[in-house]
Amino acid sequence: MIQLSSCRIFLCREATDMRKSFDGLAALVSRHFPDTEMTGSLFVFMNKRQTHLKAFYWDEDGYAIWMKRLRNGCFRKLPGDEKMISRRELTMLLEGIVPKRINKRFKTEK
Repeated sequence: MIQLSSCRIFLCREATDMRKSFDGLAALVSRHFPDTEMTGSLFVFMNKRQTHLKAFYWDEDGYAIWMKRLRNGCFRKLPGDEKMISRRELTMLLEGIVPKRINKRFKTEK
């Protein structure tokens, strides 16, 4: 089960071939996020048309993949070019919320 409260979430900003499975996504993680640790991290990938989304993570004893495919419409990429996103931004991405801007009440230290 995905524990979003304590994990770091990384969004791949490049389009990904959704035919990739465990080994292909693990290779993409090592290429796009070379300095990150698999344990406790969630990696999110989207296809070129932004109709498919895959979340890839390490689940205590092996890799796990969660996928969402939209019938209508498409996912909207979040503004900016940061690779690490917040839990709130992932939720907005999955729910189709397109914010004009995000105002945070306080700054979080990285």
